[in-house]
Amino acid sequence: MIGHIESYDPETQSGVIKSEEQFFAFDLQGWQLNVPPDQGDDVYFDANDTTAMNIKLVGAYLEPPKAVKYKYVAATLALLLGFTGAHRFYLGFSLPFEWKWNRFYTLGFAQLALTALTVGYGALWGFIDAVLLFAGHINKDAKGRPLK
Repeated sequence: MIGHIESYDPETQSGVIKSEEQFFAFDLQGWQLNVPPDQGDDVYFDANDTTAMNIKLVGAYLEPPKAVKYKYVAATLALLLGFTGAHRFYLGFSLPFEWKWNRFYTLGFAQLALTALTVGYGALWGFIDAVLLFAGHINKDAKGRPLK
């Protein structure tokens, strides 16, 4: 079935999908991607009574993805705060308010840990990412949407 995420609570890692005036509950075990769901995402899922399983994003199949994040904001964050991984958090590669070991990609935390462990030399990673962002080699956010 095709529907959209009506609500999602990161604390309980559960939410509701609406499809054809029906509502289906889901939890993160049914989510098939490495990035967390957002309210309003269009999804494809298998329904089992009032529960959704095998949930995948389908917005890219319905229409071209729309840019949401700004390339120059990410590049500036990489230059100024690259040692903290702030640009990775901005692009959605990890969530700073979810410090749980889960299946979400935590590249931002890895960048911060590397900087702390190398007494600052990990900041080079942020500088390199800034160059890649300005040059257009990093051109998508965590959900595969292009950068503005």
